[in-house]
Amino acid sequence: MLLGAQADMEVAWQATDGHQALWHAQTDPVDVILLDVQMPGLDGLATTHRLIEAGIQGRIVILTTFDVDEYVMGAIEAGAAGFLLKNTPPERLIEAVRTVHAGDCVISPGPTRRLLTAVRTGWKERAEAASPQRWSLPPGLTERETEILALVARGLTNQEICDRLWLSMATVKTHVSHLLAKTGARDRVQLVLLALRTGVVDLDELLAGAASPG
Repeated sequence: MLLGAQADMEVAWQATDGHQALWHAQTDPVDVILLDVQMPGLDGLATTHRLIEAGIQGRIVILTTFDVDEYVMGAIEAGAAGFLLKNTPPERLIEAVRTVHAGDCVISPGPTRRLLTAVRTGWKERAEAASPQRWSLPPGLTERETEILALVARGLTNQEICDRLWLSMATVKTHVSHLLAKTGARDRVQLVLLALRTGVVDLDELLAGAASPG
């Protein structure tokens, strides 16, 4: 009812479990899919994996009452474009849907710090055990693209990057598009994870930022 009441949104369908969501997404494609982590039959994370594997173009936002590492990491690794707690205020939920539809990503403030902390612990151990090439930046990135990758990882919006580097919006959008194409990242969240894995940004700095008010 909340989303359907918005002038720029239409609720196309609802599903009672993951299997129904898969069927609906394939027969009646939509722009944004909201998935509950805990669904009968096929949970939200498994459904996200299946949707991504099936090539569904709709962007996925995970909703849950649980603010724990495995759900956040599972959602992002599965390919979700957003992770929101169910106690997110209605106005923020509406804005999150618009943000994801516009091609950006959203993660509730609490899970953001958990996400970054998990990168420092579990993923750092995986990176140390992996071959160096696995965690290297892809070849072909320009110096400017690497600079913009660092700014994206620090949470700057396209407009803030424009102001910081004295570039036009069209130029910044082009650079971000090239970054997504060259790295194979689905969205900005995965660009952040790439920057952390490869050392383009300092993790402690991002953790401090995530912990600061506002």
